[in-house]
Amino acid sequence: MPDGSSIEIDIRIASSAWRAALPNPAAAVRRAVIAALKAELPAQKRGAPKTSLSILLTDDAEMRKLNAGWRAKDKPTNVLSFPSENAIDPAKPPAYLGDVALGLATCKREAREQKKTLADHVAHLIVHGVLHLLGYDHMDDDQAEAMEPLETVILAGMGIADPYRLAAPAKKKPAAKKKPAKKKAAKKAVKKIVKKKTARRRKAA
Repeated sequence: MPDGSSIEIDIRIASSAWRAALPNPAAAVRRAVIAALKAELPAQKRGAPKTSLSILLTDDAEMRKLNAGWRAKDKPTNVLSFPSENAIDPAKPPAYLGDVALGLATCKREAREQKKTLADHVAHLIVHGVLHLLGYDHMDDDQAEAMEPLETVILAGMGIADPYRLAAPAKKKPAAKKKPAKKKAAKKAVKKIVKKKTARRRKAA
């Protein structure tokens, strides 16, 4: 299993706003990367001397360019992952897993909307991005059912609550079903009949 000494993480902080937003962004990133790799780096690669990847902490303008260039979506996004060609090939050493990029403004907005701390949300997105480098995806329900619980377990090990439960909108309680007026009237009629029969029996006695 990889530890901090066997993981080489190239962290580039391209926007100084990250240092203002988090006390120590590089340390926060490194902690999340190591947690994800310890949980899920393929067993056949754990004996390798080094696992390396790069993390880019940037702004939304740069994320918009990356998103447009690689995904043909002309808008910023929270996280992007770029797996290396041999990242999940068991026949090759994991010299370089790939790159993960995060955009600060989108991360801050999502954290605020989902009522999370920025630190917890960034940790989740780093874990999410690293799992993409390891071959995980969420393009359909089956893939999401494999990836999202794993993210939750990794984050729980870091003392972070389930991000999907926190992000989910509160479910409205179903409204109490009103009994149809006809049924109410029928019940009243039955009660009257029972009362009359009971009264007759008492008189007969």
